[in-house]
Amino acid sequence: MNESQVKEVLSTILYPGFQKDIVTFGFVKNININETALVIDLEITSSAKEVEEMLKGEMGFKLKQAGATELTINIKKPDEPRETSSKGKNLAPQVKNFIMVSSGKGGVGKSTTTVNLAVALAMQGKKVGILDADIYGPNVPRMMGIVGAKPEVQGQSVLPIEAYGVQTISMGSLMEEGQSLIWRGSMIMKVIEQLLQDISWGELDVLVIDMPPGTGDAQLTLAQSIPVTAGLTVTTPQQVSLDDSRRSLDMFKKLHIPIAGIVENMSGFICPETNKEYDIFGKGTSEVVANEYDTKILSEIPIEPAIREGGDGGKPITYHQPESKTAKEYMLLASNLWTFIEKVNEEGIATNEAIQPTSGASACSTAAAPQQPSHGGGGCGSHGGDGQGGCGCGH
Repeated sequence: MNESQVKEVLSTILYPGFQKDIVTFGFVKNININETALVIDLEITSSAKEVEEMLKGEMGFKLKQAGATELTINIKKPDEPRETSSKGKNLAPQVKNFIMVSSGKGGVGKSTTTVNLAVALAMQGKKVGILDADIYGPNVPRMMGIVGAKPEVQGQSVLPIEAYGVQTISMGSLMEEGQSLIWRGSMIMKVIEQLLQDISWGELDVLVIDMPPGTGDAQLTLAQSIPVTAGLTVTTPQQVSLDDSRRSLDMFKKLHIPIAGIVENMSGFICPETNKEYDIFGKGTSEVVANEYDTKILSEIPIEPAIREGGDGGKPITYHQPESKTAKEYMLLASNLWTFIEKVNEEGIATNEAIQPTSGASACSTAAAPQQPSHGGGGCGSHGGDGQGGCGCGH
């Protein structure tokens, strides 16, 4: 067999769980033919042993059918994910890790980041879910190509909708398209608890949570309901966005959420005609903010027309154009984030014990501020206090 024949056979082998073959994904790194011996080096994104075994079995069968006699298949894969140590309250204990994707302001590409990060993690072999907690602006269904799809009800729970190997639930899938939600903070808090508790998420390696912009009821409720493993802030390079990002990072610190880092979105524009990159909004400006909060820029995501087209058309660029610079940046983001998650789990610091509601003064009173009496018997008045105790939000 020659190299062309080998590639032709390999292009018929789909990557488990996807509708693309291993050649298209770029997983075939080397083909070495020496007389009757054939050696293939494969580098996959899944750490699951069953994925490796399925690929080896199918490759061996098809290549030997095509005439290969002496065959060696070398597969390089990531390390197995480690489980988190959950402390404090956890409404979804079957989920090993929780990622809070936040932003200080809207319009910076937070939902786009959430979707492509989740798809990248799934392509790297993780069992992934998306919780679209951006109640007032649930854009995830459109970006995941599931507009109009309704989740199935099974007994007393709801099954998430699956697309691109990712389980997804969103208010956008639970209400009529275009319907407005005019809700008080207490209702938002209750809905987020239900989306965590009443959805049959199954055994997930990670749940990526798309938060509303800002620092309010939703963020506090979520942090008190689950031990968030990693907080991720999305910003653009402009100073006005960076100012708001500081608030988002400060919120992570007040809520005792380990800060994974910053995603600098729209970091350079790639011209589709010349493939040349222009720093129309700036680039790398987030580094100053990252240093202030002892964290780092996890990824610099450029802007290109394919991202917008993929978002509007429900075709995430990470899956549909894996060779693009943007897709590679999202894959790098997923890898960097997973390294951070493993570190958090090794140190056992994912906990929300310190921010649980208390019966006395607000748990978040700072040393510089006098303690305030509880609002209506407990809750922070700025967060729709429900009379059950203080919060950990900085009020």
